[in-house]
Amino acid sequence: MTRLRLGTRGSRLARAQTEWVAAALRTHAPGLDIELVPIETFGDAHRDVALTPELGQSFFTKEIESALLEGRIDVAVHSCKDLATVLPDGLRLAAIPRREDARDVLVSRAGGLADLPPGARVGTSSPRRKGFLVAARPDLDVVDLRGNVPTRVRAVDEGTIDAAVLAAAGLLRLGMAERIAEWLEPSVMTPAAAQGALAIQTRDDDDATNALVAPLDHAPSRAEVTAERACLRRLEAGCHAPLGALARTSDTTLSLDAALFGPQGLIRADAWGSADDAELLGTAVAELLLAQLGLGSLRGASWAGPPPRAHA
Repeated sequence: MTRLRLGTRGSRLARAQTEWVAAALRTHAPGLDIELVPIETFGDAHRDVALTPELGQSFFTKEIESALLEGRIDVAVHSCKDLATVLPDGLRLAAIPRREDARDVLVSRAGGLADLPPGARVGTSSPRRKGFLVAARPDLDVVDLRGNVPTRVRAVDEGTIDAAVLAAAGLLRLGMAERIAEWLEPSVMTPAAAQGALAIQTRDDDDATNALVAPLDHAPSRAEVTAERACLRRLEAGCHAPLGALARTSDTTLSLDAALFGPQGLIRADAWGSADDAELLGTAVAELLLAQLGLGSLRGASWAGPPPRAHA
């Protein structure tokens, strides 16, 4: 019997996602002996600290990737949006399963975004969500909010804040869909690149494992994620950039919309092309954004946060 060790963060959501991957693998290879290996990441160990670049990088993936490179696990399961746009040498994105809904949602005690009274406290630690909230409702009090999904929902229930913006995918995967007060359309809150997608990561040279996980790859989801990540990569956007990117597939056509909250407010760019050219499409949309900004990249833009660094 083949034994496969799946590395995962220890949160309830991460384990639920990894258990879904395990179940999907068993449908294709019923004889698999699968072990879930929880790994504490820096971001999980420092929940009460602002995750600034001075503290490091790849806050929710680095320790898992290290375990994969060292052979302590065979497969890493990540929320794809947590991955750096350039993977460590020796690792690959072996599969992107069918993507969950990529949108953000509002969890609230007072209805939807338009129903919140002026000065309402809305929690999020995402610069992207903060920027788009300011663009949509400059009268709101946007405050920092970290923690796992149940913790952030609890902050709303306990009245610490009036509302919180979260990824729909996390609530859906935890069976908490009833907590969604409003689905935030991408025209208002453009999702983070690769939001709602899982990333199944393996070692380049592990042919047997790569063959086992290959059936989980969903070509349309991979094309979408590839375009969105290519856009971030060309922009040289760090994790603190107030940037959203959402690709959609229709048959063999792929469209990509990206939005950035910068000094001149909210700017947008979009393009469409063949799903086979996802990487080129992402780069083209990034170039359209940079042309509006008059910049060669976001690397030197202080308002976009520190640039990404090489994996260490």
